[in-house]
Amino acid sequence: MAHIDFGEGIPGIRGPMIFSPDTAKPLNDLAQVLLTGSNTLTLAEREMIATYVSSQNDCLFCQNCHGSIAAQHLGGSDADYELISQIKQNYADTPVSDKMKALLGIAGKVQQGGKYVTTDDIARAREQGATDKEIHDTVLIAAAFCMYNRYVDGLATWQPSDPEVYREIGKMSAKLGYVGRDYSKPLESLANLRDKAQR
Repeated sequence: MAHIDFGEGIPGIRGPMIFSPDTAKPLNDLAQVLLTGSNTLTLAEREMIATYVSSQNDCLFCQNCHGSIAAQHLGGSDADYELISQIKQNYADTPVSDKMKALLGIAGKVQQGGKYVTTDDIARAREQGATDKEIHDTVLIAAAFCMYNRYVDGLATWQPSDPEVYREIGKMSAKLGYVGRDYSKPLESLANLRDKAQR
């Protein structure tokens, strides 16, 4: 049970966003800029960073939401979802680029604590072609998602386990982004689960 009453059946960060629209706006604005704004890192790559950090923080909701968004940006196939799962387990053994592996390494260091990032980590990323803007944004995405993860988990929000919920969120967010949305609108997948439970 959540530490604050966000209403029944409202998953993850959606509850706090509905509860506190004044803080939801800047949080969503930040996510929109970091994850969908103009960038030489692809939409999928930025969502991969968010997903990996969230998995390292053991935030079920965020890692599944953003993992699904990343998979949708890649095409939405089962293979795309499997790749995201592999990245969470051991990104070094996945077919992502060496530049992306170096950036994920930096993101993982930020998750542990900002001072864990070394000059060697930065040099490695640059050697693989990462620009200073890509390094900057990797650090900021990683730092921001440590905040989002702790926001979601610190309030003990409800985090469903059904993968179809996250597929729906992934499809919606990949299409619509993070701003100007009605997060109070019920998810069809949750309604379907309730209908099945009542039969």
